[in-house]
Amino acid sequence: MCCETKLREDTNGSMNGNPGSEHFEIDYPRGKLCLGRKTHIMGVLNVTPDSFYDGNKNFVPEDAIAHAHKMIAEGADIIDVGGESTRPGAHPISEEEELKRVIPLIKILSRQINKPISIDTYKAAVAKKAIEAGASIVNDIGGLIDDKNMAKVVAEAKVPVVIMHKKGSPMTMQKNPVSKNLFPEIMAYWEKSISAAIEAGIRKSKIILDPGIGFGKTMQQNLEILKRLYEFKKMGYPLLIGTSRKNFIGVLLNASVQERLYGTLATLAVAIMNGADIIRVHDVKEAAHVAILCDAIRNS
Repeated sequence: MCCETKLREDTNGSMNGNPGSEHFEIDYPRGKLCLGRKTHIMGVLNVTPDSFYDGNKNFVPEDAIAHAHKMIAEGADIIDVGGESTRPGAHPISEEEELKRVIPLIKILSRQINKPISIDTYKAAVAKKAIEAGASIVNDIGGLIDDKNMAKVVAEAKVPVVIMHKKGSPMTMQKNPVSKNLFPEIMAYWEKSISAAIEAGIRKSKIILDPGIGFGKTMQQNLEILKRLYEFKKMGYPLLIGTSRKNFIGVLLNASVQERLYGTLATLAVAIMNGADIIRVHDVKEAAHVAILCDAIRNS
């Protein structure tokens, strides 16, 4: 067993362990993620022409493959492949176009790397094809709600799933986002998604939660999530956080996307100390250094 404490389900389906000190084993095809003492790094690999930071950088397959290998060498534990931009204001693309972008890449990477590949999609059909091509995790910004077939696809493939909270669609989510009771709202959303997951046959030990920084939240709400992240640990699931170079950092620092690295690293340190198990990042080397130091402090 690669974790000091393994996530267990009792006869009532509840999770054992104290909030903030859990250790989770999450099986995926060809291996397992051991979360708890070591923060895991999810490296972003967008094969899109319009993502807010790295759009068009990895649109050519050869560039994407090289970048994946670079991220692994720098410390990535998971490679997150996305074929559709979900930045604020982004327009959706067709299922066919998304498949065209991600499937050939996943097929190649799954033969070349020994790290799990996650597919960043809210479309069940894309997730299914990606898993068949070699993806081991589904990262669903739709929270198993946008596409009602997603839970079934994940359950049948027996892969882990990241359930993210958001309000609205990428095109509209940052147009005057309003939430009177943010934390209860997020947890109620997750409870609905988890119920759909369990009903479809997804095991609790396959679920990861993401509060969706920047997805239908104000700047103050993003900051509040980071400050109070530990409160979500009582849900009994590992937490993923994605703050990498996002707009709220730029607003606070009056910084362009290219100038947001240090601000990102500050948010990652706070997130890890408050209970994040996985951090989703563009800058793997720098994030890995932050994680090593924070883990050493947290585990001392």
